[in-house]
Amino acid sequence: MVHIEDISVARIKSPYERLKIGQKVNIMVKSIDRKTNRVILSYKEMFGTWEENAKDFKEGMKTKGIAREIEKHKNGIFIELKPNLVGLAEYKENIEYGQQVEVYIKRIIPEKKKIKLLIIDNTKL
Repeated sequence: MVHIEDISVARIKSPYERLKIGQKVNIMVKSIDRKTNRVILSYKEMFGTWEENAKDFKEGMKTKGIAREIEKHKNGIFIELKPNLVGLAEYKENIEYGQQVEVYIKRIIPEKKKIKLLIIDNTKL
């Protein structure tokens, strides 16, 4: 069994957003608990590290992403740029979970593994 937090870095609501019944996938064994005879698996690890995924993006670049979760108190919206890379955009009205948006990359902070974004187009693409 794979926990939902081990399926995706982006906060997804359901495993069905990433996986289908009968789909063949590569899974990494994270650990084995010999006391409980449980194997801890991870799917998200197969998509590369933060650094490997972030190298495809540059500050000042425009790209598309998928809105994933709105921060508490509407402080921002998490935008999935790649299956294993998420940035935080400033909050913008009328953005829905799962909606594709165009974003501007304001800042990439490798030492904190953060990407700051600005939503520039909130129409459904």
